[in-house]
Amino acid sequence: MTKETELRHRGWHSPMARDSSVGPQRTGQPLTLNAPFDDEVVQNDMKLFPYNIVNKDGKPYIKIEKDGESKFFSPEEISAMVLTKMKETAEAYLGKKIKDAVVTAPAYFNDAQRQATKDAGVIAGLNVVRIINEPTAAAIAYGLDKKGEEKNILVFDLGGGTLDVSVLAIDNSVFKVLATNGDTHLGGLDFDQRLMDYFIKMINKKHGKDISKDSGALGKLRKECERAKRVLSNQHQVRVEIESLFDGVDFSELLSRACFEELNSDLFKKTMALVKKALEDAGLEKHEIDEIVLVGGSTRIPKVQQLLKEFFDGKEPSKGVNPDEAVAHGAAIQGSVLSGEGGKDTKGIGTYVNSMFCFLSS
Repeated sequence: MTKETELRHRGWHSPMARDSSVGPQRTGQPLTLNAPFDDEVVQNDMKLFPYNIVNKDGKPYIKIEKDGESKFFSPEEISAMVLTKMKETAEAYLGKKIKDAVVTAPAYFNDAQRQATKDAGVIAGLNVVRIINEPTAAAIAYGLDKKGEEKNILVFDLGGGTLDVSVLAIDNSVFKVLATNGDTHLGGLDFDQRLMDYFIKMINKKHGKDISKDSGALGKLRKECERAKRVLSNQHQVRVEIESLFDGVDFSELLSRACFEELNSDLFKKTMALVKKALEDAGLEKHEIDEIVLVGGSTRIPKVQQLLKEFFDGKEPSKGVNPDEAVAHGAAIQGSVLSGEGGKDTKGIGTYVNSMFCFLSS
């Protein structure tokens, strides 16, 4: 079996996450795999979904209405649809049929959730040859499995919607998860929302217009707030500009990095509290952490990097791997080993919310 690889970052895959007309509610939130309908997490998340979730045989299903007909899809079926499209895209690119895949899953996934992830692959026509933990894959991407000596690694994964903090121990290339912690509702979307709330209040004060129920205006504002957030990772200020935001009124305001940090200060502090809790659960002091690995696009935010460095008394996180691609990169390396190549050249990656797939062509 040979393997060709290409890293592709996908981020949030819900069509509604890409639909700028969706209102102020949180979009793109994934539905938990293999969880009962009455699960506390599912019930809480349902309040945030812009789509209909119903109880079918004790499990949550997504209800779609089209042409007067109702259709119901399980989370596994939705995952499989995305994987099928990814598989087709990879096959078109490689010019080969794909049968096998390496999958990554969050370290906190239980056996049932891992099986559900495998089932999604099977529905998509894939043989899932290996499931590895996402923090382990990230550590592999940084080459930490090749250094030989015993190490303690903290993986800080801050993405679009979730924060996962994992503490790993590695000895002779064998990884052990010592602790996991995090928040499934803390990430880039929340930082965007703080900016939106700030500008909604500003617009109301300056123009006497409440746009909080105007889906068109909110869509434009959400898109511009996300852009501004990204720019502020490299610049100290950015102009937020929206042509004809409402009633033909153009919107233009300067936003500073300091203002962005102040608006999100409690959320940034919360990330460090979760790091502290993960260390406590692992039974380690912060000076016992040998490597800090960053995963997820939101780790590019300077304030996040600053707080991590201060927490670990000046220790710098590992650099050199795109944080958006770290887990995918690690999955690809694992795939190349399983396919017999053993090298670090990586192609053929697809990602979907909680899961990452490295496709292996025969």
